[in-house]
Parts: sequence; C-alpha cells; structure tokens
Amino acid sequence: MSSPAASHPAVERVRAALDARGATGEIRWLDDAVTTAALAAAALGVPVGAIANSLVFMLDDEPVLVLTSGAHRVEEDYLGARLGGLLGRASKDAVRQATGQVIGGVAPVGHPAPVRTYVDTALAEHDVVWAAAGHARTVFPTTFDELVRITGGAPTAVEAPAP
Repeated sequence: MSSPAASHPAVERVRAALDARGATGEIRWLDDAVTTAALAAAALGVPVGAIANSLVFMLDDEPVLVLTSGAHRVEEDYLGARLGGLLGRASKDAVRQATGQVIGGVAPVGHPAPVRTYVDTALAEHDVVWAAAGHARTVFPTTFDELVRITGGAPTAVEAPAP
C-alpha cells in the first residue's frame, strides 16, 4: 500500500466527513484500483464479505445508497418491495450527481448532500469492514455499528431469506 504524492478532492471530502463524524479508521491508498469487492478483498487479505460495496440505486425517482456485503447481491425486487417502491441501478451520471464520486470509488460519506442509506445487516458478521473512500484506490476500515452511525443508515437485509 502506498500514499500518493497528491491527494484527490473526493478523498479529502470523505476524510473531512469521517473526521466530522468521529470515525476511527484511517484512509489507505492502495497500489492499484480495486473497483470490485473481490479485488478489494484480495488487496487487503480479507474475506470478500467484509467489503462494504457502496451501490447507488434509484428508488422510484430518489437516489438511495445501499452498503452491501461484497458476498451479496442486492435483490432489487425484494429490497424495493421492503422500501415501498421500484428499485433499479442508478446511471453513472446519477451516481456522480448524488455522491460527487465515480463508480468504483463511491464512499459511504462525503457526498454533496445527504443520501438516504441502507446498510446490509450481513456486514455485522465481520469485526472489521472495509469501504471505499472516494477513489478506486482508497479504502478505510470501520465496523458495522460505526458504518450505521456515520451514514445515518438503516440496517436492512438486501437479499430475501432462504426458504
């Protein structure tokens, strides 16, 4: 893991948001971009389920952020029904507009305005959870409880229970 000679504006916004919310983890710059949970898990030497993917969806016409375990896929029909609307993936432009960040590096905080957030309860199975920090080469460690607190997110299942 390395530290870049210069920082990045989105990463600085994330750092400021983490500091303002009393988050304890330090942002780390990785040698390579980690745009998937599998790549992030491999770079960090952690289980893929300990990666908190920050995924932006549209709930009807409202962007929402779903922080899901890298071991899960968000079941859009299931979660949309639980949230009372139609849930679908947001476009790249909608992601950038809602978060000020680009797909592959979207952080759970540091957005231009609050984004309604849901946190996958499966992340609670891990003592340490890793999330992106505003750039595809940045991550920070946190816990499930801290992630819920710093995002104001609602803990929720993102997959239907097994029959």
